[in-house]
Amino acid sequence: MTPANNIQAEPRGSPGGSERKRETGLWKPQTTLETEGGERSGGSRSGLVVPRRKAGERGRPEPGSREGARTETEPLKGNTPDTQRSDHVRTKQQRIAQIARQRPQERLTALNQYLDIPWLTEACERLRQNSAPGVDGQTVQDYGQNLESRLSGLLERAKRGTYRAPPVKRVNIPKENGETRPIGIPTTEDKVLQRAVVMVLEPVYEEAFYDFSYGFRPGRSPHQALAEFWKEFTGLGGRWVLEVDIRKYFDSVDRKRLLELVSQRIGDGVILGLLGKWLQAGIMEEGQLRHADRGTPQGGVVSPLLSNIYLHEVFDRWFAEVVRERMEGRVFAVRYADDLVIGFSHRRDAERVYRVIFQRFEKYGLTLHPEKTRLVEFGRPDSPGPEGGPPGNPGTFDFLGFTHYWGKSRKGYWVIKRKTASKRLARSIKAIGDWCRDNRHKGGMFEQFKILVRKLEGHYAYYGITGNARALDQVRDATVNLWHKWLRRRSRESTSMTWERMKELSRTLFVFPYASVVHSIYHAKP
Repeated sequence: MTPANNIQAEPRGSPGGSERKRETGLWKPQTTLETEGGERSGGSRSGLVVPRRKAGERGRPEPGSREGARTETEPLKGNTPDTQRSDHVRTKQQRIAQIARQRPQERLTALNQYLDIPWLTEACERLRQNSAPGVDGQTVQDYGQNLESRLSGLLERAKRGTYRAPPVKRVNIPKENGETRPIGIPTTEDKVLQRAVVMVLEPVYEEAFYDFSYGFRPGRSPHQALAEFWKEFTGLGGRWVLEVDIRKYFDSVDRKRLLELVSQRIGDGVILGLLGKWLQAGIMEEGQLRHADRGTPQGGVVSPLLSNIYLHEVFDRWFAEVVRERMEGRVFAVRYADDLVIGFSHRRDAERVYRVIFQRFEKYGLTLHPEKTRLVEFGRPDSPGPEGGPPGNPGTFDFLGFTHYWGKSRKGYWVIKRKTASKRLARSIKAIGDWCRDNRHKGGMFEQFKILVRKLEGHYAYYGITGNARALDQVRDATVNLWHKWLRRRSRESTSMTWERMKELSRTLFVFPYASVVHSIYHAKP
């Protein structure tokens, strides 16, 4: 009997399944979007009274249906090369996805049987070889010695319940607003086990996630999310964008509620036990161990999947099953992890959702930034204004590192354009300047040039999008200027590297790559 046939399942108990939907108001035939406690929303932000859809328009999906969700998971189709490197793993993931699809309302209770030595070996191979070590200082190369013996012991501890999640090493990455972003670095062994569990859970949740969710999913990329917004808003004839900013999302996740959400679908004690241990693992920062009562550590292998599961409940299901079908006009959403935008064709719809969305997130312990969460009029500049008035003056908004704005194409048509967001541009240039300063005495010019070229190519790989050539040229020019500045300062003889000499070297010997379009606005790929 195959492992797929051995998976045990049980009906989802309270608060899961259709009963839970009735309790939370998802299926109530009312004309209000309800907030916590089933109360009608009221007040400046809480009132959202919306009419039912007219006869003949698409109504709500039936409980348990998959309308709006993906039609078939990537693991089931076996076409996600980034996460499918082994026939052993691919075959098992296809079985898991098939079972999840056949039993959408049941808890899967025998998933840990897929964890074996080949599975852990595959998980280990998927780790980046240059990934930073955790609190124990052990690198991926070090862990690879006597690998089979290490994995055998790890598997036994995981299944017996004796595995102890080590503290997560925390480092703080500066942000453009002066704050810092905490990043958690698990130990190498912990990364292996987390990756193995993600490989088990991913095919289950890929069956449930909606198409407008793009973050940290197999075969999906931020550029696809950007292309989806462009396609949807252009086809929608949209006029309004709701830009949603979640304040310190990864530090604010309610762990108890997250585990409750996972346990509605997953009933395997081994898997749930490991998830609980990872969420409760301490944080090691500057030699001090502390324990937080909320949040998931950014940088953990399992954190992106857990964050998607949480936001799938907080926003995705609510938007797909409640909001979308109650709007007067057309509406769509695009989410990449905790970055979220919603497009509307009607101003009333946009204002109603804006008034209620704060309470929706607060219900799950999350806070939206009151200034960065904003409605933006973003209608086509030559289109009639609201209620047939004169054309408005469209604003701009940032999404996934790009500022979106209206501009003229080469043929004179109005199109949505994107350019590198000003804060991201300044951050990139500052990072290059800091590197040139810190490394001006290290190695020769040729070695420094090769590293700077890699940095530029990495920048182009993300920001090299249709219409963004000017911002890319700014980064290239700044790289040449900053390199010249710090080459001059590494010698007491300030005239040793004149600007004329630098320009000549940049034309002949040290030719930095010019900006190129890596991602077409029309054909975004993972």
